[in-house]
Parts: sequence; structure tokens; C-alpha cells
Amino acid sequence: MTDFATRRMMMVDTQIRPSDVTKFPIIDAMLTVPREVYVPRALREVAYMSENVVVAPNRVLLEPRTFAKLLDTLNIQPVESVLDVGCGLGYSCAVIARLAEAVVGLEEDEQLAAEAQRTLSAEGVDNAAVIVGPLTSGAGRHGPYDVITVEGAVETVPKSLLDQIKEGGRIGCIFMEGPLGVARIGYKVDGAITWRPVFNASAPVLPGFEVKRDFAL
Repeated sequence: MTDFATRRMMMVDTQIRPSDVTKFPIIDAMLTVPREVYVPRALREVAYMSENVVVAPNRVLLEPRTFAKLLDTLNIQPVESVLDVGCGLGYSCAVIARLAEAVVGLEEDEQLAAEAQRTLSAEGVDNAAVIVGPLTSGAGRHGPYDVITVEGAVETVPKSLLDQIKEGGRIGCIFMEGPLGVARIGYKVDGAITWRPVFNASAPVLPGFEVKRDFAL
């Protein structure tokens, strides 16, 4: 029988701590949340690998280092609300729920969202809820949010999503430019978003977050 608790500890000790993630709430959350239950059963043995894990079409579980460094930079507080865009099977929601007051996970696929909610409920995560809707539209009904996280890469972020960030809030995204990517944090000040690069990372671009390109012969 696989000892997933030992794998979680190894993940933190070999992938997260060496990446200068030192905030105790993040370390504690990633030591506690069972990553393996938020992937398809056939992929449980690879849940703790140091790479993105495909959990559904167009959805990945971000590699532990990337996810932890994004959370470290966003510095989510216990009184804050978070919108988690493209939450897949719910792992990111479960981790963020241990840092924030409330989390709204957003998914387009009804079956994926239902599975994520079932797992979160079974794991006793009672301050996170997964709703169904277009990722690019956000979840304005439940906002605005102190923080928005995007569980995948983007080339551009729709204004409709940025409008749901509270004044003084922030958003964390991986921006892909060809094969290269960089994680950036956007800060909302006086209604405008100022982006700051924080570290290199890569992930598949979420559908709807691509830059539209003109066709040319």
C-alpha cells in the first residue's frame, strides 16, 4: 500500500522548501491536503511528481513548486475570499481553503465540477464551493474577490475577470509566450492592474485565454 503521507512530506522537502516557499500556512496546507484524492484514480501514483499532471481535457494539476510559489507570492490571508479559475478536480481549492476565509472554484464542465465538489465535501472542506460557468466570465455573482488564482496558463486575461478583483486585491497567472512562461502577480490599484513577474513557470494555456491571432496566408 502506497504511503502517500510520506510522499507529501518528500514533496514539501524536495520541491517546495528548496524553492524558497517558507510561509508556514502554505507548508502546512500542502503537508495536510491529500493530493492523490484530487486526481483520477489511475494517476494517484504520479500525483506527487514534480511536473504538471493532466487530470482532465485542458486541465492540469500544477506542479507543486509552481502552485506553492504562486500562493507564497499572493500571500492569501485568513479573512480573504478567493476565486479559483479552472479548479479541475478541486486540489487547489482544498489547499487555498486552508489559507482563506472562502473559496469559489470555477469550472466549465459540469461533470468535472460535480466530481470536485464531491471530493471536497468528502474531505470536509466546508469553506469551498465549486460552481459551473465559463472560465473567462468568472463568477461575478459571488464576488468581488480579494484574490483570483488561475490553474493553468494564459496568454491574456479577460477584462470581465479582472473586474471581479477588489480594489487592493491581486491575481496570479502563468503567462505563456510561445514555449516560455512566467508567473506574474497583478495588483489592482485605482482600478487598474499592474503586473509584476515573479518566477519562470509553464503550463498549458486554458481555452479562452489565448490571444486571438489574425489568419494570414
